Amino acid sequence: MRRVLTHSGFSLVEVMVAMMISGIALMGTLGAVEISSRHAQLGGLSTKALELAQGRLEAKRSVRWQSLLEDDLDHDGIPETFMVDDGVGSDRAAGDGIYTAMYERDGVSVVWTIEGDGPGPLSAAGMVTIRAVASYPGLGGHKRDVQVATLRTNPNFVGQR
Repeated sequence: MRRVLTHSGFSLVEVMVAMMISGIALMGTLGAVEISSRHAQLGGLSTKALELAQGRLEAKRSVRWQSLLEDDLDHDGIPETFMVDDGVGSDRAAGDGIYTAMYERDGVSVVWTIEGDGPGPLSAAGMVTIRAVASYPGLGGHKRDVQVATLRTNPNFVGQR
């Protein structure tokens, strides 16, 4: 009587091919997870930028007209930032009637401006445009901006338009 031996296991080549296919699938999955994580982080940064820009806009809308050029960023009653029209830093040109200030937080740079409706000091303006621009790094290192703006009228203004 003769016995026939059968090998019903996997050969080394079959195991190596299966491992290679699994490795390629795993690399593709990890790449997709990395890309989705980057997009989720960018979405969070975009939301943070919008939140900071809107926060600056609302802060400017809610202060007294006389305090429009002062900013109490930490809400302790003492202004830390004074908006200036001197052409230095984020202000583009001195004497152009556009007052500018900025700060950076959580990787987002926020620049806010106040522009009167005519020449002269803001106390003589009947209306101002308040604009906030939040900038943050996007995909590929490109700078992304979120911009919001509003109008505010001077409650003490008396005059013709």
